[in-house]
Amino acid sequence: MTTMKIAPPADLEAAEPQATQPDAVDETSEWIEAFDQMVAEEGPMAGAHLLRTLTRRARQAGVDLPIQLNTPYVNTIRVEEEEPYPGDRLIERRIKSLVRWNAMAMVHRQNKKDPGIGGHISTYSSLATLIEVGFNHLFRARYEDEPGDFLYLQGHASPGIYARAFLAGMFTEEQIDNFRHELRDKPGLSSYPHPWLMPYFWRFPTVSMGLGPINAIYQARFMRYLENRGLIARTDRKIWAFVGDGETDEPEAMGSLTLASREKLDNLIFVVNCNLQRLDGPVRGNGKIIQELEAAFRGAGWNVIKVIWGADWDELLARDTTGLLLKRMEECVDGDYQSCKVKGGAYIRSYFFGKYPQLLELVADKTDEELSRLRLGGHDPQKVYNAYKCAVEHRGAPTVILAKTIKGYGLGSAEARNATHQEKKLNDENLAHFRARFDIPIPEQAAHDGAPYRPPEDSLEILYLKQRRKELGGYILQREVPKFDLKIPELDYFAESLAGSKGRAVSTTMGYVSMLRHLLKHPEIGKLIVPIVPDEGRTFGMESLIRQVGIYASQGQLYEPHDQDMLLYYREAKDGQILEEGITEAGSMGSFTAAGTAYANYRVPMIPFFTFYSMFGFQRVGDLIWAFADARGRGFLVGGTAGRTTLAGEGLQHLDGHSHVLASVVPTCASYDCAYVYEIAVIVQDGIRRMFQEGEDRFYYITAYNEDYPMPEMPEGATEGILRGIYKFKPAPGGKPALQLFGSGPILNEAVRAQQILAEKYKVQADVWSVTSYNELRREALATERWNRLHPAEKAKRPYIHEVLDGAEGPIVAASDYMKIVPDQLAPWLTGRLVSLGTDGFGRSDNRQHLRRHFEVNAESIAAAALSRLARDGKFDARKAQKAFKDLGVDTEKIDPARA
Repeated sequence: MTTMKIAPPADLEAAEPQATQPDAVDETSEWIEAFDQMVAEEGPMAGAHLLRTLTRRARQAGVDLPIQLNTPYVNTIRVEEEEPYPGDRLIERRIKSLVRWNAMAMVHRQNKKDPGIGGHISTYSSLATLIEVGFNHLFRARYEDEPGDFLYLQGHASPGIYARAFLAGMFTEEQIDNFRHELRDKPGLSSYPHPWLMPYFWRFPTVSMGLGPINAIYQARFMRYLENRGLIARTDRKIWAFVGDGETDEPEAMGSLTLASREKLDNLIFVVNCNLQRLDGPVRGNGKIIQELEAAFRGAGWNVIKVIWGADWDELLARDTTGLLLKRMEECVDGDYQSCKVKGGAYIRSYFFGKYPQLLELVADKTDEELSRLRLGGHDPQKVYNAYKCAVEHRGAPTVILAKTIKGYGLGSAEARNATHQEKKLNDENLAHFRARFDIPIPEQAAHDGAPYRPPEDSLEILYLKQRRKELGGYILQREVPKFDLKIPELDYFAESLAGSKGRAVSTTMGYVSMLRHLLKHPEIGKLIVPIVPDEGRTFGMESLIRQVGIYASQGQLYEPHDQDMLLYYREAKDGQILEEGITEAGSMGSFTAAGTAYANYRVPMIPFFTFYSMFGFQRVGDLIWAFADARGRGFLVGGTAGRTTLAGEGLQHLDGHSHVLASVVPTCASYDCAYVYEIAVIVQDGIRRMFQEGEDRFYYITAYNEDYPMPEMPEGATEGILRGIYKFKPAPGGKPALQLFGSGPILNEAVRAQQILAEKYKVQADVWSVTSYNELRREALATERWNRLHPAEKAKRPYIHEVLDGAEGPIVAASDYMKIVPDQLAPWLTGRLVSLGTDGFGRSDNRQHLRRHFEVNAESIAAAALSRLARDGKFDARKAQKAFKDLGVDTEKIDPARA
């Protein structure tokens, strides 16, 4: 074996400080020569080991070593390390060309006949080789009895995914013809990956930038969680996340990289499509996004594979003995590379190679056309396949592949330009160029119209495509939901929660935790419960759960906890059941999403309970929650330490008075504001039944509070009202009620106290109602109203709120620890009756008594509002009502808390 020589940089003398001793240069050369000899004889691994050892020794000796997180701007896998491509390159190119054409034609044609309908051409055109190599050789549909690999795909590339499915026979031409036409008489295709709209096809919604990467990371970790708990078999399946380079600007895309390396998630592969462009311009025009990402991922502990240059460059790099080609590659920034592609071969010769005479000589034998067609690594199947193979075989860490591509590849004059992302249709010249470049066998007029093309069923292309997928286990883009035969616990299983606290003061949070602890013991579904918490377990009183089922830790507990001698010590275990995510609501939502969709993705009906600080749920990670709904996720979000006046002392930022407003906008989220533990029990039992026995695609948001008070026993016959949103909790103590008091959460207790004040001080009788869900009441009322509107000839139906309030006369005063807009949802069906009291405005730091008085939701404010409304209706003396405000300590002249 010959000694490998490393050519010194051409500007070595300028770059390096001059040695003061001539012998030092000779000695350094000897070291380099010895190192080269060792690598040549013993291989690169031996060289790496030596350098690591020397580096460690140098640091021990106090040598200040520069941190080097970047490797040279060339491919990570050397030419001599590559393996031959396993497929038929010619046929695969034909398939890829047809997919390219159909993806482009789909968008082009729709925008010709329906201007402005939108769609994206350029993203898939840059991604095609990365996708095709995977579909033909890497992406497995199943591993024995287990589902196969998971694909998180760039949302803007959906036309290409549809086009490939069309060739595979999964879609008809009619469906392709109705891309972005979902509301016509014929079946259509959604704009992006949306499991809610296409549940038979898509698994993961990814077009909201950054959500795909973070969900992929937590999906990979959840797969290990299921394996380590023995709920699924351990396999070599992979999670592939295709990410745009511009997408990495989103905090969610990069925020959890260290989790993946810390957990050694070698089942995770990121493929970053580095086409150097965002939606409107360069990602890093003044720098290099590939080098930036390499440093970030390497620093986070990932295995990094760069795929920058195609095979066309191998010969040039091999012939360059000066090191100037690599030097020029590293000098140019991404803005330069974009200009080179846009301006063509002559510009490449003069600008890129022309800086150094030696480089001009290097390409003297190449025409300008040949220079313009020098291929990048992300468009070279040989380079891509070898990167994928190395990624799949790598052990002990996640892998990221940084693949350099051209946005708008093949789109003629639109190629690589800043505006290419906005391209929706091509002009005649670009269409002709596209058809010729990719050899699409259709007539000129059909090309002009953007007609799709699929070869005959017995063509080499279709037969090859189907055979490759057959060998990999079938079509991976198919979402299947099996039937589950679960024995869901009946309501009497929650008897302890239904029976009340027997006078003992407890919070709904503590009652919920006790209920969760009981569920974890259930012989049928206990193992399926996934408690998730973002570093607030002790805040919510979950110490007992930690002791009972342990916190999941992929390596077990490698230390002896300082509190091990205590009953409720901090216990981590490889088969632990709790996912304690640290201070990250976004990461916790990643786990909640993985668990809440496991019924479809793993065919295991996991039941997640994600308990979080209510202020930091919908407000902080609303987009992830929306994606959860799109993915048809199932589970329970529990907003702990809820309310704007119940969480004493925390102040402006930490007091939640609006999460129920935000929850109401998610169509599949049923939100409940519970006052008592039995209400939570009824909702949880029915929710498990509906989601995991009946298979309904819905999830729940339940608020739980930290205020201690006695929990009553569930009133007889309250179950239906709890679930539908309202039931009578406490009838008027004597006589006919003149008004109705609505209360939710702990403010229900204030309504009960107001009932007592009104009866004892003012001889006014009132019924008290517990409103568990204004949201559910409104949805039912809207559905009833819609039915009545669409069936004018039939007897009108009545909304549930009207049925419940039959015979309940007088005005309604509704108070909660949330904004007035929450009860205001019922205003259209309670015309002229509703008075809403809520916590509009910024929070304050104080105790509950002063907070409730400030926001005017305490018992005195409720009673005063009731008397004021009765006076306005002529049913109570106005002067007495005015005096009552003073007697009750309600300041009529203080600033409106909504603006304070």
